[in-house]
Amino acid sequence: MVRRQAPRPAELRELLQLKRPTFDARRRRLEAALTIEDLRRIAKRRTPAAAFDYTDGAAEDELSLKRARQAFRDVEFHPAILRDVSHVDTSTTVFGGPSALPFAIAPTGFTRLMHTQGEHAGAAAAGAAGIPFTLSTLGTATIEDVRAANPHGRNWFQLYVMKQREISYGLVERAAQSGFDTLFFTVDTPVAGARLRDTRNGFSIPPRLTVRTVANAVPRPWWWVDFLTTPKLEFASLSSTGGTVGELLDSAMDPSITWADLETIRSMWPGRLVVKGVQTVADARQLVDHGVDGIVLSNHGGRQLDRAPVPFHLLPEVVREVGRHTEVAVDTGIMSGADVVACLALGARFTMVGRAYLYGLMAGGRQGVDRAIEILAGQVVRTMKLLQVTSVEELGPQHVTQLQRLVPRRLPGGDRSPI
Repeated sequence: MVRRQAPRPAELRELLQLKRPTFDARRRRLEAALTIEDLRRIAKRRTPAAAFDYTDGAAEDELSLKRARQAFRDVEFHPAILRDVSHVDTSTTVFGGPSALPFAIAPTGFTRLMHTQGEHAGAAAAGAAGIPFTLSTLGTATIEDVRAANPHGRNWFQLYVMKQREISYGLVERAAQSGFDTLFFTVDTPVAGARLRDTRNGFSIPPRLTVRTVANAVPRPWWWVDFLTTPKLEFASLSSTGGTVGELLDSAMDPSITWADLETIRSMWPGRLVVKGVQTVADARQLVDHGVDGIVLSNHGGRQLDRAPVPFHLLPEVVREVGRHTEVAVDTGIMSGADVVACLALGARFTMVGRAYLYGLMAGGRQGVDRAIEILAGQVVRTMKLLQVTSVEELGPQHVTQLQRLVPRRLPGGDRSPI
């Protein structure tokens, strides 16, 4: 039988230790975010619908993005036992240089629309975390500004080959002169994808003040104050910034680019050349034959061709075919450190995160990006410890099963439909 007694003052004092309040509202909301999805919810509250949907959305019915994220949910981990994991090493070497974590910040366009600190916040946070930062051709900070924001870290540049070739060539030269060590030649954007959220929102560059945007701005005055009291948006490659995102992309991108353009850029670039936007095994093989230093399996975050292949699903076969000859990285759909670990286990050398970083940026500027990286890093470490591996090199296919949800139909005669 339980014996009752009066509460003892000393025991009550132990229970009543109050947490010191945090008066910094930004710090308070970021500390309360435990996942990237938490940051996404904060970002949605604080950012006008058009800017948030530009980041959050994808092409047409957004099936490519939904399937990519579902693929990571359909993962089963297989932990080992009785291993000493009191310390784990998350560092790796990718594209000829080090990274403290097995992910980089992916290239994103129009980034200062998400938050006025834009690429400056991303580059500085990446440098502080010891991971690479990738600047987009359609970024809102110059190559030189990113170098200044991340002077001692690794900076990468993502290149679109545009109709005006001299613009693209000039960017290649400037990136090399600024010490960027890796160039990402993006090949999945001959034209703009149909990003229907942007069309429905009337989203344009620069944003237009309409009755709808003004009404949406009322509960988010801080965003508009920042936008209207900071320097005008400047793009790395476009002299004209008027119109919808689709119109800007279609006016700049060249649907006639070929393998010859790859060879031209290869001859100009002194560093590592990586091709981003690979979506078939056959193309991965051909790129290896052309001597590229790496490939990124990506469907552009689902923002180009809807119903495109899921990069994470392609990963094992691509690694089997070309992993001995080139480095394979992955992006699209990564929302947690566990997703990063799953990619590494199936043979990826590295991963890239875009939306995850932008949710942090929208939630709290530079501090929000720091928090996004901190969340992902913590999840990587915890997942590795629970799998009982002490370094990223120890991860292997024995640690992961991709559970099947979408299985290709069999063609007549028993052959699988082509990938």
